[in-house]
Amino acid sequence: MLALITGASSGIGEAIAKRFIQEKHQVILLARRKDRLEKLQSLLGSNCLEIIDCDLRNIQEVQARLQSFLSKIDVLINNAGLALGLEPFYKSPKQNYQEMIETNILALVELTHFILPSMIANQKGHIINIGSIAGNYPYPGSNIYGATKAFIKQFSLNLRADLIDQNIRITNIEPSLVGGSEFSLVRFNGDEQKAKEVYANTTPLMPEDIAESVFWCASLPSHININRLELMPTTQAFSPLRVIKNPT
Repeated sequence: MLALITGASSGIGEAIAKRFIQEKHQVILLARRKDRLEKLQSLLGSNCLEIIDCDLRNIQEVQARLQSFLSKIDVLINNAGLALGLEPFYKSPKQNYQEMIETNILALVELTHFILPSMIANQKGHIINIGSIAGNYPYPGSNIYGATKAFIKQFSLNLRADLIDQNIRITNIEPSLVGGSEFSLVRFNGDEQKAKEVYANTTPLMPEDIAESVFWCASLPSHININRLELMPTTQAFSPLRVIKNPT
């Protein structure tokens, strides 16, 4: 398999790349940080066919740099995405929710739309989106981030409905609390202490756990499609609904 992995310079994306290489598959890595991509490419070896240091929102550059590989891509793993802030929506800076929408939704849609025609022509392929349980369950401060992941969930299901006669698989991976990545560091604008507190005294999922689920879905026999896969660590479960009681 040849897998194109976005957001590949760290965390879940890096772990996915390593998992595919471990099984002698090939990868193309896309992320913004060239130095991180070069370091990872050196580690992965010759089966890392290409690194693309580019902001995924710049779809014209992404398309130009992927053009020569287009017909060879077997698996598209839409991993790039981010959460910014945890404040109520009415306090959220405009640039935060714009960047989440542009990255988590628009860039993912544009790249998928670019890759799909070649998969259809080949009559095979697999698109794996990295969603989140935030797309299933609301929590305070998740507002736009959760809405983007809900979009990805529904987009994935509708893509599968569209592609039923094209032999193309669509999967949405929906992780919960994941440590060992830069997710919370980005969410809290580089505040390391605040990011560490999210995982203090817990045993979260790790990027390698998500990579294993992605690889399992991709390596199943071609007639099997995993529509959605929701993952939680055993240290996390569902909360009761909040009730605010006014003083009598």
